[in-house]
Amino acid sequence: MTTVGRRVLRALTTGTPVHLLLGVLLAALALTDPGFYEPDRFLSFVKRAAPLVILAAGQYLVIVCGEFDLSVGAIVTAGVVVAAELYGSFPAAPWPLVTVVLLLAGALAGLVSGLITTLLRVPSFITTLGMMLILEGAVFFWTGGSPHGSLPPEFRRLGRGTAFGWLPWAVLACLVAGLVAVRLMRSDFGRTLLATGDSERAAALAGVRVARARTIAFVLSGGAAALAAVLVGGFSGVSAQAGRGYEFEAITAVVLGGVVLGGGRGSVVAAMAGAFSLQALFTLLNLQGVSGALESTVQGVIVIAAVALGAADWSRLRRRGTESTGAKAS
Repeated sequence: MTTVGRRVLRALTTGTPVHLLLGVLLAALALTDPGFYEPDRFLSFVKRAAPLVILAAGQYLVIVCGEFDLSVGAIVTAGVVVAAELYGSFPAAPWPLVTVVLLLAGALAGLVSGLITTLLRVPSFITTLGMMLILEGAVFFWTGGSPHGSLPPEFRRLGRGTAFGWLPWAVLACLVAGLVAVRLMRSDFGRTLLATGDSERAAALAGVRVARARTIAFVLSGGAAALAAVLVGGFSGVSAQAGRGYEFEAITAVVLGGVVLGGGRGSVVAAMAGAFSLQALFTLLNLQGVSGALESTVQGVIVIAAVALGAADWSRLRRRGTESTGAKAS
């Protein structure tokens, strides 16, 4: 295999493809809609993508250590509904207090999922699927399918308002969450997550507290989902379906970013770029008049293709290339 071929294979196993894809999609959006890059419209696009980007960052932390979190969409829904119900009972509640309550509740849901997964050894797919069903059932029972109350303008400002008169709060929250995630993955804890996902046994033998690391990842994912709930409630309002489908979109974004299902390899920046790419793709399809009902189909194709690409035995291809090169040389 030539040097160029080896570089291509190496690029396919990193986050390079998703950055290229994002560039292509953004260029296609500019060609389809010349006004797309006007400051207000572009920031509006980023604002719409912000909840998914934050969810993808949280989902990445769980997937890279070898687990799944299917409960994030239900946490978003529960967060929006709980906020509305709280304001219905306590109209004068300050929005920072309500936001903190939601973040703690999301983290608590993640903690429960993490402890069940690590201590009771229940597969995370089953644990978080159960958590999703519990939360969705609780929301439906509490509200009867029709949430009561509303979110005051002060609370909704985080999802709809701007900072400094031009920068949406949602974009600022997205930037902060991204910087925190990047910083976290460059710390000892981030290396611990990668080691745990790569080989749980080897990590444990090296002194890593595997259960603790994975539980913290679930807590952070739950907190990220609660933050996304604040943003979704801000610009979408109250709905018993506010977070529906977000769990699968987040997983799709992470997989699109080249993160390996099963853990041990992947970049949080690429996972967030996958979220932006997914939002850009849906926006492009909408501009082309394609029915939004096909979004799930598109997600399914992306997941299958990305996982198939990640499952390819690139090391074997490299060995074959090296052997063929050596045979020619001899």
